Amino acid sequence: MKVLANDGISKSGIAALEKGGYEVITTKVAQEQVANYINEKGIEVVLVRSATKIRKDIIDACPGLKIIGRGGVGMDNIDVEYARSKGIHVINTPASSSESVAELVFAHLFSGVRFLHDANRNMPLEGDSNFDGLKKAYANGTELRGKTLGIIGFGRIGQAVAKMALGLGMRVIAADSFIDKASIRVEFYNGQFIDVEILTEPLHDVLKHSDFITLHVPSQEKYIIDAEELALMKDGAGIVNCARGGVINEVALVEALDNEKIAFAGLDVFEKEPQPEIQILMHPKISLTPHIGAATLEAQDRIGTELAEQIIGLLGKK
Repeated sequence: MKVLANDGISKSGIAALEKGGYEVITTKVAQEQVANYINEKGIEVVLVRSATKIRKDIIDACPGLKIIGRGGVGMDNIDVEYARSKGIHVINTPASSSESVAELVFAHLFSGVRFLHDANRNMPLEGDSNFDGLKKAYANGTELRGKTLGIIGFGRIGQAVAKMALGLGMRVIAADSFIDKASIRVEFYNGQFIDVEILTEPLHDVLKHSDFITLHVPSQEKYIIDAEELALMKDGAGIVNCARGGVINEVALVEALDNEKIAFAGLDVFEKEPQPEIQILMHPKISLTPHIGAATLEAQDRIGTELAEQIIGLLGKK
């Protein structure tokens, strides 16, 4: 049985599938050629990440498909319910990348509070000619310890963020439409741990009381954070989005940054991927990454292995 991993798969995932008797193809097929390739090669399992879309047209054109797999959490690039209505299994790996995304959130937070994103732009240009000037410009950093982190969306990734925040000595508050409370276990290197129960709160309370906001929600039909929500936030707060593009109104965000309502933003995802707006890319108060939340070697190993285990569990060894 053939598996097309169109957006790539880790070596551990390939090894697990090949051990189960599957042939793994990692050829990158252009979006418009995916259906033809699946049919020509007799592909029964197609695996994607965020780049390839498996919509109704491909599902209809490929009657031999048995499994569509998404390496990661969100499945907004797959017509999930339609595929399942056609008897196709749709799988993903919701737990595999939580820690990786959470660490990126803190990369953006640390970058924002210590101006690393801007310093790394300006040091190569002015470090030898204006060292003292840059030193003065970046001298008013703040610490995360003791500050309040507001988490919007308190599922697996939101809880992984909470765990790291608690370990740093931050206060954590959270908003979620479906989760009332969660017990967060903070584990230490020597086997000790503490459990902290966090009760979720209304969104407007979280916005008003947080020093920093981080979003962990799926794609939405409308903005979660628009001008009205930004206005509720503390003056000088920071905001990070490593979830999905389109949950923050980027026009309103730029305005809030320009009028100093918001001190900084960290964005891993954008409204117009893969061509973010130039006003976002050039803004000195925005820390930027190109949608790499799950892109760690460890996460990709976990994702590949978990996908392989699910495929073998559904279809058996070949």
